Amino acid sequence: MQLRHASGAEPAAWISNLTFLEATTFGPPDFEAYARLRFIPDPTRRGQSENQVEMPDGHPSDLDQARTAFTHLARRTTTAELCYFCIWDGYPYERLPVGPGPHVVVNLPHRDYWLVEGPLAAMQSWETDLGEGGPLVPPAIVWPADRAWIFVSDVDPHWAGIGASRVVITELLDDPTLDVVVADPHDPQPSYS
Repeated sequence: MQLRHASGAEPAAWISNLTFLEATTFGPPDFEAYARLRFIPDPTRRGQSENQVEMPDGHPSDLDQARTAFTHLARRTTTAELCYFCIWDGYPYERLPVGPGPHVVVNLPHRDYWLVEGPLAAMQSWETDLGEGGPLVPPAIVWPADRAWIFVSDVDPHWAGIGASRVVITELLDDPTLDVVVADPHDPQPSYS
């Protein structure tokens, strides 16, 4: 297992004052640009629920789509070998990394997260390391030690928010295998009922 418990809560200090909306959508408001990685398309009509969306066979899972985004993000940080992963304590993970020391908990409004650290490449074995090999959702919040970007994937939205430089967001937008759109964190975002 490449992941380990964070040695302390200090790496998460920069997100400790986030509002609930920031913590569950786009993270801190100080990035140059933001985008949404849509796991499923935005609703097409008022009152539509997620279970009314018909996805084609073979549509990639949320985790697989996140992995594709992380391949781009890995190239846009100097610290891909040291990233931080907030795992919401309400997710159905079978196990957390083992190792010395207590579990570090990050408390944000209405959400508690376990903080683990390791290389961004650990996302490739996420299901094996933290589950029983079955499907898992992406981590709730991910960032590299140099804070070059942030990835936020809460349980409620049908998308993940990404804050980064304009260059990074443009690279994500240009990947035809991803459904990424530019976003303004101050604007209301599409949501399902």
